[in-house]
Amino acid sequence: MKTATVKELKEELKFRSEEDLMKIILRLSRFKKENKELLTYLLFESNDEDDYVVNVKTLMDTMFLALNTSNNYRLQKGVRKILREAKKYVRYSGNKETEVAVLIHFCRLMRETHPQVMRSKTMRDLMARQIILIRTRISTLHEDLQYDFETELNMVEV
Repeated sequence: MKTATVKELKEELKFRSEEDLMKIILRLSRFKKENKELLTYLLFESNDEDDYVVNVKTLMDTMFLALNTSNNYRLQKGVRKILREAKKYVRYSGNKETEVAVLIHFCRLMRETHPQVMRSKTMRDLMARQIILIRTRISTLHEDLQYDFETELNMVEV
């Protein structure tokens, strides 16, 4: 079976009734957890982006506190999982400011919550890659936001 392109889907959705669209969306939400999470963001949380960022940061805080620090392997695996989750929530938003704020918070948590994470070269490299990504995203933002995020990032880097 050939998958339709986005343009074809868009054209087909124009001809559907409101009731059909609701059935399609509800059926789509049954299949994957990510689909439900995206719909939840779009319907309930997209109106207040600041609150959404706070919720994501709070979730990251709890995940960092629950990390298994018994050995280095488990710690690294947990940190990567937290980063994967953070990027998933950033992807739902699609907002560059949200991405920068969440990634800066991730880097701060990495440095402050579990300092032993930074002893590993793998984790230092992961942190360096995130900082490079943050810097490229900051360069695309408005000048006032650039200054605010740069100062915040400099505090994390030190």
